[in-house]
Amino acid sequence: MEHEPPPAEELARLDRELAELDARRAQLLTRRAWLLAALRPPAPTAAPGWNPSAWGAPPPGRPGAPAQPWGYVPKQPSTPRSAQNVLLTLGGLLLAVAAVAFTLVSWGSMGIGGRSAVLAAVTLGALIAPVVLLRRGLAATAEALAALALVLTLLDVYAVHAVAAPDTDGLGFTAVASAVLAVLWTAYGLALGKLRLPLPAAVVLAQWPLLFWAWAAGAPALVVGWALLATAVLDGVIALWGKGPGVRVTACVGGSAMGFSALMVGLALSTTASGPLGAAAPGALLLAAAAAALAGAWRAPKGFARTGGVVAGLAAVAAVGGVPAAALSDGWRVLAYLLCGLALAGVVRAGLPRDAARGVLAASGAVVAGALVWALPSLAAVLLGPVTLLSDVWAGSPAGFRSALGSTLPWSELAAAPVVLALVAGLLGSAYRWWPSVVRIAAPSGAREETPKPDGASAAAGTPGAAWTAPPGAGAPWYTVGGAGARRRPSGAALRGAAGAGALALGWGALLLAGVVLDVPYAVAVAGETALVGGLLALAVRGGGSGRGASAVPVTALVGAVSGAVSVGLLSLASEGASYAVFGALAVLFAGAAVRVGAEVPRAVFAVASVVWGTVLTGFAGRSLDLAPHEAAPLVLLVPALTVLLGARLRRNPVALPVELTGALGGLVAVGLAVSDAPFLALVLALCGVLAAGAAVRPERRPAAGCLAAALFVLATWVRLAASEVSFPEAYTLPVTVPALVVGVLRRRRDPEASSWTAYGPGLAATLLPSLAVAWTDTDWLRPLLLGVAALVITLLGARYRLQALLVLGGVVLALDGLHELAPYVAQVAGALPRWLPPALAGLLLLVVGATYEQRLRDARRLKDALGRMR
Repeated sequence: MEHEPPPAEELARLDRELAELDARRAQLLTRRAWLLAALRPPAPTAAPGWNPSAWGAPPPGRPGAPAQPWGYVPKQPSTPRSAQNVLLTLGGLLLAVAAVAFTLVSWGSMGIGGRSAVLAAVTLGALIAPVVLLRRGLAATAEALAALALVLTLLDVYAVHAVAAPDTDGLGFTAVASAVLAVLWTAYGLALGKLRLPLPAAVVLAQWPLLFWAWAAGAPALVVGWALLATAVLDGVIALWGKGPGVRVTACVGGSAMGFSALMVGLALSTTASGPLGAAAPGALLLAAAAAALAGAWRAPKGFARTGGVVAGLAAVAAVGGVPAAALSDGWRVLAYLLCGLALAGVVRAGLPRDAARGVLAASGAVVAGALVWALPSLAAVLLGPVTLLSDVWAGSPAGFRSALGSTLPWSELAAAPVVLALVAGLLGSAYRWWPSVVRIAAPSGAREETPKPDGASAAAGTPGAAWTAPPGAGAPWYTVGGAGARRRPSGAALRGAAGAGALALGWGALLLAGVVLDVPYAVAVAGETALVGGLLALAVRGGGSGRGASAVPVTALVGAVSGAVSVGLLSLASEGASYAVFGALAVLFAGAAVRVGAEVPRAVFAVASVVWGTVLTGFAGRSLDLAPHEAAPLVLLVPALTVLLGARLRRNPVALPVELTGALGGLVAVGLAVSDAPFLALVLALCGVLAAGAAVRPERRPAAGCLAAALFVLATWVRLAASEVSFPEAYTLPVTVPALVVGVLRRRRDPEASSWTAYGPGLAATLLPSLAVAWTDTDWLRPLLLGVAALVITLLGARYRLQALLVLGGVVLALDGLHELAPYVAQVAGALPRWLPPALAGLLLLVVGATYEQRLRDARRLKDALGRMR
């Protein structure tokens, strides 16, 4: 018997709802506490001269602040204490400088007895003085003298080496001296527990004995690595069980530095080993470092535990993977590390603490990500390499896949790249296919969560740091609840979708890289990439039919199909036959996908892509017919014509608009091809106008397409007249204007609500605009006069019959025509005026306009409303 929904999914849903309830309860409790504090009556104002603190009365508090006990006296800024610290620090620094100067400069002028007596007396006094000062409560002064004593002990070591043992090895002496000083200062710090400096200083001194000993003994790098690791382990022990935050912080810093150095030594020796036996010794060092990091992560707090898990995982991968990698060539070493990184995923069943396990899993993910980063540049070269074929289209089919890419990558050293991608893709695909099993296996890594108290007891108890994370179930999100809100993490469905998308993308990339590594023939490469595009389209169609929206896998398939289509299209440019075959297949495949898919967005993408591939095919046809670019422009308009017909067939389908806009872009390409030849440009513009007029037949396209058709017809006429060097365009435009105006009048009689721009705009623009262009270059007076009179009559008719098109077109043409006639006189007058007068007039105009700004706005609104009421 099966449950609906399954028990795991129902449990996840219950956990999610309980987490939301706890988060809401915490918010309400916080708000309730604030309201109680706000409703509390304010404390009475103290009378002048009355000091509540002197009588033990509680000081007045701000709303929402916790109540203070009776007799509470707030602390005042410790300015004297700060000044005292500064003075003590400067005094101790000066004494240390004096001691250094005495040791280095005046040491030789005294005998051996005097030297010993002075150093012993001063050092002993500096060590004893803090004991006396601490008994009298002078802790700051004791700290200053302890710092001076630390410097003196270092000078004592230097003096002993310089006088008593000048022939001993400096590195060995330093190792022994640092060990002795570390022990002495540890004992001193434990004896005087109130001093903060001695124990951290002992930790710092403890960093050097093993390192200097190995250096002094001339030990190999591996021994130095072990010395560094041993020091890091000692620091870890101190960080976990040390006394005081200063000691622990110092140990953490030192352990991090020493441990990182040990790991770098081991990694360098492992990667440069000559064989598996040579990599075994540094591998042992790395394994020991991994064990130490994991042991520290077992007891460390949350953040440090996760970091320790990451370090342990990476060190284990470097240790185990370095042994087989030493026996492989450079191109295959990454595979050994990848397999070890994937094996780390088994930590979810190892019973580790939650944070440590998550750190190890993060290390596994980092190794996988590093392997993918190594392989992805070669995949980018496969996808983008065919761009070089644009410079020499149809130059001939290359021999193999590599030669078609034009890439200089060392493909022989990248032989493992497709294997890496295929391996990761296979694991992600398996996780996607058997996701419930993956969740059950991974559940222990999140099961060691802090158990929430029933009924929000932790929140009611007022513990500000209380937080818990619900254990993940099948498809369950993880929530972290605490304090003021909840932090939501990706749900199981989202993670599963990401796994499926990654498997699809990496598997596709693995197949492409395999073709390059094997250097398959050019025809096989083109056919294989086209088949991959078809497969991705099938996945996108299959997953994009749900009305609830596409998931990660169909979206990835859609993006991959488009990207692969562009790549294989560029790859096919090497051969004429391959170009026709590939782009024809792509047009058919994307058109079929647009018909079969159910969702609107993928359908629009597929349809638009199909139109683009068809437009490219028409360009190929022009090149095959040896047509010049301007001669091939009318041929490119075949696809825009088909989009107009298809739009009429689709009507108000959401796909119709993207398809028609893509066809319009094809028409723009045709116009660009015909720019070099004016007669062909006029022809292409006229054909585009015909297509726009055909689209304007439909009511939903009429406003935009009608205006576009009129503009294209006028522009085509203008270009044609300019190409024919016609000096009297009116003889050609008036025969068009008169019938157009007659048609407009008939249209207005049949439909009084029709716009004047639709009825009269094309006809008037066909004559007025070319005549205005010619009038601006005409030195005679007759054409500007006739044009101005005609524009004036049209403007008056527009004002009389309240026709917007006549008023605007006539007024604009009349103003520009008048400006052309007045321009010479204006230039002559401007040349005669003083140079200071134009700026003055401009400033005066700005003042007037600024003073009457609101009135001008009202006038502009009235004009806009008047034009808007016109037809």
